[in-house]
Parts: sequence; structure tokens; C-alpha cells
Amino acid sequence: MRIPSQTLLKSAAVAAFSIAALAPAAAAAPVRISSDPYHGTGSGQHATEVEPDSFAFGHTLVAAFQVGRYPDGGAANGGWATSTNDGASWVHGFLPGITSAGGGTHGRVSDTAVAYDAKHGAWMIVSLTLVAPPAIHGDSIVVSRSTDGGRTWKKPVTVATTGAHSDFDKPWIACDNGSSTSPHYGNCYVEWDDYGTGGLIDMSTSSDGGLHWGVRRHTADNATGLGGQPVVQPGGTVIVPYASASEDAISSFRSTDGGATWEAHVPVAAPGPNHHTVAGAMRAAPLPSAEIDGAGRVYVAWEDCRLRGPSCPSSAPNDIVMSHSDNGLLWSSPLARVPIAPTASPQEDFVPGLGVDPSTSGSGAHLALAYHYLATTNCNPGSCRVHIGLVRSSNGGATWNAPVDISGPMAPVWLAFTSDGYMSGDYISTSFVSGTPHAVFALAHCPRGAKLAEAIYTSVPPAPGEKPPSTCPPAPKGKRTLAGLSLHPTKFHARRTGPSVASSGGTLVSYRSSAAGSTRFIVRHLVRGHWVTLQGRFWHHDASGQNKFH
Repeated sequence: MRIPSQTLLKSAAVAAFSIAALAPAAAAAPVRISSDPYHGTGSGQHATEVEPDSFAFGHTLVAAFQVGRYPDGGAANGGWATSTNDGASWVHGFLPGITSAGGGTHGRVSDTAVAYDAKHGAWMIVSLTLVAPPAIHGDSIVVSRSTDGGRTWKKPVTVATTGAHSDFDKPWIACDNGSSTSPHYGNCYVEWDDYGTGGLIDMSTSSDGGLHWGVRRHTADNATGLGGQPVVQPGGTVIVPYASASEDAISSFRSTDGGATWEAHVPVAAPGPNHHTVAGAMRAAPLPSAEIDGAGRVYVAWEDCRLRGPSCPSSAPNDIVMSHSDNGLLWSSPLARVPIAPTASPQEDFVPGLGVDPSTSGSGAHLALAYHYLATTNCNPGSCRVHIGLVRSSNGGATWNAPVDISGPMAPVWLAFTSDGYMSGDYISTSFVSGTPHAVFALAHCPRGAKLAEAIYTSVPPAPGEKPPSTCPPAPKGKRTLAGLSLHPTKFHARRTGPSVASSGGTLVSYRSSAAGSTRFIVRHLVRGHWVTLQGRFWHHDASGQNKFH
């Protein structure tokens, strides 16, 4: 793998890149805060960045994400981006000492999340490391630390390593910043699950700024699940909402003694078949997004179709639903549907990123929810258009402002391809800085050639009437397009599904049949030198000779 010279490591800390000329962008224009520099063998799909988390403290906002995503799991490295002036400007870089891209020994890295420990002045990014194929699996949980405000990052500290039959997944991190109210001020908590043991949930605690981590602990009932997101109340109680291992229920558990013990889990939402498979082969799982207000009320949001009636989950699209709790034991019921679109609308909402302003609370809590959506579920990976929207509440979710678009549209085929579908992320994030919500998300522009163009962006709420700019400007004259998707010079491969026909590669391969509409093709997209089939999607010629996508 070739690494650009400016990213080569010369010490334990990685150099930061300054992103200039961001401030002049229009309010509705998303701001790119990083991009994938890796290319060559062992660099994942280039250029892709996916699955960001963010956290804010004071005027500082830090985001972490995957860089160079592989189709079968993990990424070439973890990335970070930091603003110390309320998001006005950014520096960014890549985590040292984890994968070979950063001078480390692990095969791949995934599932980054961010926290800040105010007592010890340490920013932390937790990551899952993976063994490279053929036996790819999660082999350790590590934490990278920054003690200079998120500008440089040290080599990682190991939280836990796998044993026999273990396969770690989906870590998350949170710290206790209740300086005057919590007996456990300065504790940080990492949560993850062990897929190899049926999704058994693990917790570990640090009390020295992430330098050392305690033994793995389980809940009193050995709860299983994935996607847990711990949050810490002002009094020190840690509450961890999570999805069941089968992804059909949301539950939570808590600790009231600084992580020494963890109570048995309680239900947040009843189990059942309540998730509609998102169209366009999009990777989207009903994992929770959890945040907390200034008084300790915990809010949880996830994608769910149960409030759409009996056609859920077969055909009813997903909504974003929410529940809240003041103690982590009793959760609000019934579930609240975030009114992004009318209940009769074909719009499907998925992969939310919830933010809560920590300077507000109760009936005056300010919430902001970023989310992905499709205007209709009647589409495929080439014709679907994914948007990212934002909706806000100033009264604890009792009512919501009208939703606004902050990014998109983008086609699923512009995104990193994975074994679970086209990937923006299993989660995105929203963080409040000085009272303003900043959504952090992956945005893809239409590819040019075999190179993808998916990077991490941030956006603040646009002014009324403003729209985000196009993610795919009109193709230059002479280039063939389909529903706004440039097909040249993107490479495709096609073969006839009937009698054998020699196949070939190129800008766009087609086969003219004698009768309009009688020849269909399997379309495959070139991703990092590998042909990836868009299953069940076919090209054919109509009477005018135009290509159409089904």
C-alpha cells in the first residue's frame, strides 16, 4: 500500500492537516472535514470514509470514523477531525499505531466512537481491531488518547483482547464529567459485545484518563446484544441502551456504583418483527442512538416500522421512533414517532444520529436528529436517492420543527460496498456546540472512474429555503447518464442472461438485441478491482435505443 508522504508517522502522534476555505461555504452546504488518502494494495475501497461518531465539550468538537472501508469488514485505518472554534475550522488526520497504515500491526480497524474525560483532560477514540482475512474477526478493543485538545493522538491502549471462540464487535465509550455531582467523576466506560459468545455484552472501566482499563464485566443476567451506547447521568449512574442480538428489540441496563457491577437488563421497546428491510441494498440496522440532557434524562432513537400498522415489516417503511427515561429502569410508553413525514407517506427513514444540548433539560431540552431517508421504497441501488435530513425540537421531543435537507441526494452505488449492503454507516452523529447542532455524516458524490468519492462531512441547520448543493453535477457533453447518475467513466461489466455472449469490460458494456426490451443484463460495479454484482438489477434497450435500469 502506498501512503502519501504527509501521512507517514515519525512519532507516536500523527500530524494534523488543516482544512482551509471551509467558512465561506453557504449555510446549507455540507463541509468536508476529512477524506481518504490511502490507495493501492491493502487500502480498502478508495476513496471511502464511513460511520462517524462525534462528541463536543466546550467549544471543541471531535469526530472519528473509518477510512478505506473493505467490503468484507473493517477499514484501512481510523480517522479523526477536530474543531476547537465551534466548527468554524477543522484539522484532521489518521490514528497512529493501529493498522499498517498508521504504523501498527492490526489487519483492520472499525467502529470508532469518541468521548471526553474532563477530569483528566483527555479525548478518547475507541476502536475495534480486526484480524485480516481469511479468518477475519474482531480481536481487540483499543483506545487512542489525545491530551492536547484533539490535535494529535497517541498510540492506542488495549482495553481487551479476545480469547478462544471470541469475536468482538461494536464498541462505544462515555465518560463521567459530573465534577460537582458524581462520586465517580473521571470514570470512563467502554462497552462492546462478543459475537463469538452469542453477543455477550462486556463493560470495562478506566479511572485514570484511559491509560489503564479494568477487567471485563457482564450484567447480572449476562445480557446479550449489540450496538450499546453508554451515557452517564450527572449523579454518576451509567445507562446503556442497546439492541438485542437478533435486532428485534431495544433494551437497557445500568450501573450505580461506578462500573463495579451492572444490573440486569430491562426492556425499552417490546420485541417483534418491527424493522423493514431498507430499499436500494442499503446497509441499515435498527441500532439505537442514545443521548442525555443536562438533568440526566436519556433519549433513545432508532428506525422502526411498528407504528405504520399491520403491513410492518413486509412493506411499511421505517420511521424514526423514540423513548426516554429518567432512571434507566422505566422507559416512556407508547413509543413516540418523530413526525418527519406523514404516516401515509412512502418515505423511509433510517440510521439516525441523535443530539441533545447538554445545557438544556426537561421540557426545555433541545434535541436535533439527523437521519437518512428515501422518498420511496420502490427503487433499486441505481435509482434510489438517499438524502440526509435534520429535524429539531426545543421542548424535549414534544413537538418538532419541519425537517430540512442537509445533504444528498446520493445513489447507494456511490457508497462503499459491504457484505451487508451499501454503507454510509451503522450510525451517524449529531453534537451540540455552543447551542448549535452539528450533524456529522458520510456523503458520497458520483464516482469518477473506478474511484469512489465518499468522505466525512458536517453541516449546521440551513436557513429557511436553502438547499444543499448537487452531489452529482451534470455529466460533460457526450457522457451517458441514467436518472442523474453518470455512467462514464464509471466502469461496468455486463453479460447476457440468455445464450452465451462474450463479456467485456469498459466504460459501459451493452448488447443490442433484435427486439426492443428482449435482452437483459446483469450489471456489476467495479470496486477496488473487484466486480460486485448489483443483484437482480438489469439493463435493457427500449425502442429508442436508450438504456434503462430496473
